[in-house]
Amino acid sequence: MSPHGCLSVTKYFLFLFNLLFFVLGGIILSFGLWILIDQQSFAAILGSSLYALKVWSYILSGVGIITMLMGFLGCLGSLKEIKCMLGFYFGFLFLLFAAQITIGVLLYTQRVTLSGKVGVFVEDAIRTYPLAGPPSEKYQSWDFIQGQLQCCGWNSYLDWHQNPIVDNSSRKLYPCSCHNSSSPGERGTNITEAPAMQGATGFCVAYGEWPVYRQGCVNSVQGWLANNIISIVGVCLGIALMELCLMMLSMFLFRNMGQNYDKLTRYS
Repeated sequence: MSPHGCLSVTKYFLFLFNLLFFVLGGIILSFGLWILIDQQSFAAILGSSLYALKVWSYILSGVGIITMLMGFLGCLGSLKEIKCMLGFYFGFLFLLFAAQITIGVLLYTQRVTLSGKVGVFVEDAIRTYPLAGPPSEKYQSWDFIQGQLQCCGWNSYLDWHQNPIVDNSSRKLYPCSCHNSSSPGERGTNITEAPAMQGATGFCVAYGEWPVYRQGCVNSVQGWLANNIISIVGVCLGIALMELCLMMLSMFLFRNMGQNYDKLTRYS
């Protein structure tokens, strides 16, 4: 293939690929904004907490904006042969690639420290869990994790006895998010007032033993990561390889476009 033909293929491949990126980014941004505006409907449909939906809406909006910016720089830079935009495109991809590698190395080397910090954060959330008023965003996120993973506490459900409200109450209070609907209730006294109390305080009343999940969430969280680690690593490697390929193509196009280059036909 002639040099002009090779440059032509590279140019239009980058344009079409980044046009797809731009459209995909717009869809992701729109979906993130939709979740942010209509949280109540999504919470009812998905059964998720409003805090979790708010976090995901911010993440999706950020990813959509970054993807649209990349697509815009790649499309216009390759189609109009603007070296400045191709340079920004290459630099942007390089920063993303370097950030992914850095985060991956830090997560792998500091995984034990991070696990300990997460445990400290969760134990603090359990000790300070409020009684007056609905749980705040910090506590809603932990309620969501306990309900979804069907676990209670960090190491075990006994962690909740560190909460002064639970420990000092004249009634047998337990976190409603830990409620195990399949609890056998051998004595016939595991009666909960969850519907009446959960919306107001986050605690329920039990008569007899707590009808909660016995296992702590630390094993459930580690098990979830172990079951999904291959998929997570595969997706990250695929994105990194795609970024590396696009960086090589953009640099090839950048270096071979010059003043003496017979420019390809442009769209007006």
